[in-house]
Amino acid sequence: MSAALFTRADARLGRFSVRPLDPVADAELLHHWVTHPKASFWLMQDADVAQVAFEYGKIAEHPHHDAFIGLHEGRPAFLVERYDPARVELAGLYPAQEGDVGMHFLCAPADAPVHGFTRAVITTVMEFLFADPATGRVVVEPDVRNTAVHKLNAAVGFEVAGTVAKPEKDAYLSFCTRTRFQAATASGVSDASAQGVPQ
Repeated sequence: MSAALFTRADARLGRFSVRPLDPVADAELLHHWVTHPKASFWLMQDADVAQVAFEYGKIAEHPHHDAFIGLHEGRPAFLVERYDPARVELAGLYPAQEGDVGMHFLCAPADAPVHGFTRAVITTVMEFLFADPATGRVVVEPDVRNTAVHKLNAAVGFEVAGTVAKPEKDAYLSFCTRTRFQAATASGVSDASAQGVPQ
């Protein structure tokens, strides 16, 4: 497997890292995650393994979209997608700014949920994105019905700017600047490092 691009030490939950996703090698793992009932907002409930590999193969080849596997203590634990919102997902739906980076994340289903784990994951994802100095703000467009992720987004500094109508959903267009993220997470203790964050 690929080496980690980013590593973060969470004071309570340990080591989180991010590596590139392999559409073929990771297809079965991803299939389990994206078809789980708790992943309904991922919109891949009926996909088979081949379809998952195909979709992530398209992302791997896309010039403005990429995907990563997140690890917790070395074990696959979450999925991250990064994209240019001016060209993917939100093209023509909002006034894009230089330095905007779009993001999706999905935690793996867990038999025994760990308190604070999802918050640690989104914090890791945000630190990974902001480790690139070209990132000015992170843009998300969660389904308006996804109340759990709205709370998480607010906790790390996102502000809802309005609602956008997409073909698959009505979404809350939300932004988080580097300054807002740092202010929202200032009480947390972490030690993050990045090695060769991809462009």
